[in-house]
Amino acid sequence: MRFTKMHGLGNDFVVVDGVQEELPNPDRWPRMAQRICRRRFGVGADGLIVILPSRRAHFRMRMFNPDGSEAEMCGNGIRCLAKYVFEHGLTIDTELDIETKAGIIRPKLITKRRRVELVRVDMGEPRLRRRDIPMRGDPEALVINERLKVDGERYNVTCVSMGNPHCVLFVNNVEYAEVEKLGPKIERHNLFPDRSNVEFVQVHRRDEISMRVWERGVGRTVSCGTGACAAVVAGALNDLTQRKVTVHLEGGDLFVEWRGDNRVLMTGPAEEVFTGEIDL
Repeated sequence: MRFTKMHGLGNDFVVVDGVQEELPNPDRWPRMAQRICRRRFGVGADGLIVILPSRRAHFRMRMFNPDGSEAEMCGNGIRCLAKYVFEHGLTIDTELDIETKAGIIRPKLITKRRRVELVRVDMGEPRLRRRDIPMRGDPEALVINERLKVDGERYNVTCVSMGNPHCVLFVNNVEYAEVEKLGPKIERHNLFPDRSNVEFVQVHRRDEISMRVWERGVGRTVSCGTGACAAVVAGALNDLTQRKVTVHLEGGDLFVEWRGDNRVLMTGPAEEVFTGEIDL
């Protein structure tokens, strides 16, 4: 099977083209992701992205985590997909509709000499009710600066869905955040029936934050696009930030805007690293 290795700010993916290539049976994709994404034993990646035809949009994206679970959406991954389909000649359009398990997501390509320099993605509206995150408890309630008990300690969290679940913690210094220790415990906390991504966020100014992330089904990653969007929404809900924010991640910067029409825009790069073939 042919593949392309790509990354968005260090959040790396194995991308396979199900539009032009014949792929194995979809029942094999979760196991395929486990094998391919395993570093040192496979290609190595934070996820497997499968590009497919769609009856509702330009393309369809399916994304599998290294543990074989399927993610509803991936912000860095959809920028990689958008760059791939344009630069590999699958489309000439620079404004795309992409079908995902989180609904239709709309990337807009910023190009120069037929190369994609940045991708601005309309990530849709954040979902704030517990039932939509999902999170156990009063289904209509919002989770803003709420106490969460973990191993006898209490942490203030704000929870947001950007098509996938996020739990945001604001910390004094993100460099000292216990990402590897606390992240997996919150990910699998019994309040989150579908588990959760976990963001540790330091506010520098009202238009600038830093973030480290524990990704559901992946572990610690150097970047998370949906997580950056959730962090900006959470910052605004807690009156810690404005709605236009530069987000510093370990892999680079994203610019996120939560507009007055309630839609979240995320702008950042995507890069192609290499291509190859793998025996299945």
